[in-house]
Amino acid sequence: MRGDGDGWVFSDGGRYWGRHGAAGLLLRAPRSDGSAAVLLQHRAPWSHQGGTWGLPGGARDSHETPEQAAVREAHEEAGLCADQLIVRTTVVTAEVVGSDGASWTYTTVIADAPELLHTVPNRESAELRWVPEEDVASLPLHPGFAASWERLRTVTAAFPLVDGRR
Repeated sequence: MRGDGDGWVFSDGGRYWGRHGAAGLLLRAPRSDGSAAVLLQHRAPWSHQGGTWGLPGGARDSHETPEQAAVREAHEEAGLCADQLIVRTTVVTAEVVGSDGASWTYTTVIADAPELLHTVPNRESAELRWVPEEDVASLPLHPGFAASWERLRTVTAAFPLVDGRR
């Protein structure tokens, strides 16, 4: 059911958005020199962890896989269409047990695009930006994304970047 994932899960360590977990899209694309850029979202000031940079993403609905949720959220928050993306793999980057015993996970879906795609931010974004991979850590990152960035870089290194320029 659409939207049935919206809501907080509480644990001793805090609160987490998404009654069925959450997912985000780590989208890479080739820059003109062939190196990778990553699409980042500068979170709107009013949002949870507003002012930080992270991935387009959000709550999973009960019927969605992490891949489906991440692609839906990327469409809602950045105007990206599923047919523009090539999903490479998924990584559970956070897992907690809620105070009610329910498990909550954040899954990062790694995908490539053949080029730096045009994006259209929604109200949840102050800005969307293609950032060179080597510059990501220099931004004020969402704490969850910051905690997983080096691990995600290791995972993405195993997948050659899809390059549509050839």
